Amino acid sequence: MAAANDKVIVEIHLSSGECHDAPEGRKSIEEIGERFPGIPYNLDRAYEGDETRYLIRLTGHAPVVPPKKNRKFPWEYDEEEYKNRNVVERCFRHIKGFRRVFTRYDKLDVMYLGFIQFAFIVLWLK
Repeated sequence: MAAANDKVIVEIHLSSGECHDAPEGRKSIEEIGERFPGIPYNLDRAYEGDETRYLIRLTGHAPVVPPKKNRKFPWEYDEEEYKNRNVVERCFRHIKGFRRVFTRYDKLDVMYLGFIQFAFIVLWLK
């Protein structure tokens, strides 16, 4: 999931529950590509790997992710921009307010994804 300047969701997909976040995040980055050049990617530390940051830069975006504490060569990041990371976390909290999303009643991925999209539409209309 990514956000443009006005905080609009532009990409979302499902993944299996046992996979790591970073490879799935790279799929989203590749999908978004160069459609919104220059927007910062506010990522948590799960996405701080070199491969992910390189892919973000390759598509013309700016990675805003703090290095892990055990990094030998930590980098500088925009701490003020990183404060906007809470927008993504609040978005997840809002869609989990829908019981059907939170408990995942649907057996088919297409139905589950469809209800997630419905939940975003309801939240957008509020």
